[in-house]
Amino acid sequence: MTLSVGVLVSGRGTNLQAILDACADGSLPARVVFVASNRDGVPALIRAKRAGVSCAAFTTEAHGTRAAAQNAMADALVRSGARLIVLAGFDHILTPGFFVKVARVPIINVHPALLPLFGGKGMHGDRVHEAVLAAGALESGVTVHRVHPDTVDLGEVVVQRRVQVQPGDDVPTLSARVLAEEHKAIVDAIRTFAA
Repeated sequence: MTLSVGVLVSGRGTNLQAILDACADGSLPARVVFVASNRDGVPALIRAKRAGVSCAAFTTEAHGTRAAAQNAMADALVRSGARLIVLAGFDHILTPGFFVKVARVPIINVHPALLPLFGGKGMHGDRVHEAVLAAGALESGVTVHRVHPDTVDLGEVVVQRRVQVQPGDDVPTLSARVLAEEHKAIVDAIRTFAA
C-alpha cells in the first residue's frame, strides 16, 4: 500500500526533493499528494510543480493571520488525503487550530541536530549549527521526530543519524554534511510510517 504524504516547506526544498526522488525510484512506498508553503515563490514549490505534485502557498499576508493561513493549509492537506504530514524545512511553529483540523494524521519534523540537544524555539537552520560549534560539540546530526501541539522539538524520536564535527568545521561545512544526512533520515522516517 502506498502512503499519501503531505509536505510543508519554507525554502529550497532539498528534503522535499529527496522524498520525491525516493518515491519516484520506488525505494519509498509513498506518494507526495500535496506540498504547502508558508512563503510564496520558494524553490520548494517549483520542485513540487516540476514533479507534478499539487502545491500552494499559504501566507500570512494573503490570509491575515498565521492561524488563518495554517487553517487553510490544514484544510488543503485534509482534502488531499494525506495520511502523514512531513515538516521538511518548514520554519513556522504550527498553531493549535492546525492540529485540530488534521485530527489524527501524524506529523513529523526533521531537525538538524541530535535532539534533545540544540532544539527549541528559535533553533532552526544555521542557528543550530552555530550553537553546535560554539558549544564545542564533537558530534551533531539529524533527528526526525513526532510533532505535537504546544511543543517544539519535544516529540518522540523516529530516526536519528549522527554527524561528526570535524576540526576546522564552520557553519557551511557542518551544515552541508548534516543536510546530506537529513535527506536520508527523512526518507527512512517516512518508510517507518509506510510499513
